[in-house]
Amino acid sequence: MADSHSSDSLHTWAQAMENQMESQREALRARDPVQIAFDGGAKWEKTGPGAGTLSLTFINTPLVVTVPDYKVFSADGSEAPVMTQGLLTAYLITAKGIERANQWIVFRELPNGLFYHQAFDGYTGKVLARALGEDLGAFKRGAKAVGGFSLSGFGDAAFEFRALPRLWLAIAYWLGDAEDGFPPRAQVLFDRAASSYLITDGLAIVGSHLVRQIMRAAQTQ
Repeated sequence: MADSHSSDSLHTWAQAMENQMESQREALRARDPVQIAFDGGAKWEKTGPGAGTLSLTFINTPLVVTVPDYKVFSADGSEAPVMTQGLLTAYLITAKGIERANQWIVFRELPNGLFYHQAFDGYTGKVLARALGEDLGAFKRGAKAVGGFSLSGFGDAAFEFRALPRLWLAIAYWLGDAEDGFPPRAQVLFDRAASSYLITDGLAIVGSHLVRQIMRAAQTQ
């Protein structure tokens, strides 16, 4: 019975996501794809009248968005997962085309982020710190493996990531001090312009996905 309920819930969630995406796709079809490409930092390639592709990368993973249906595909031609479809569609509809601010903020500084920052930290920074502990080398390897660039001025190590063409995140890592009772700590940071590309819920998903990618890469490098 529990498995059946979980399956029904997943189906309901997927259907709601698909309905939302279709509404966003309709809005995208009413816009100039060349402008959409500029606003989102994607590469536009025209293939016919009103048709073409938008190429962009999501955390080191190349993706292609077909126009005018605005479906998202992986490099091997397979359709991207529903969550990726939803994020990319939301990104393209929200993107404002402005440059990064080069100012880092924490989750609670995002719109409505104050109410959810503890939950966000619980499934991002705290999970990462528990998984890697005092192995700073593992954090560095994992961050570099998913396209991170070394960032100075934060923690014992920090990396910035071009999560989407115009969306930048960073992760800072502190080793702490076991003798003084301070355990290792990690925190996801966002460029101040991030809200011009995704709403806060979407940014939370990107931050969580980035953390999981780093953990996976750190364990396999």
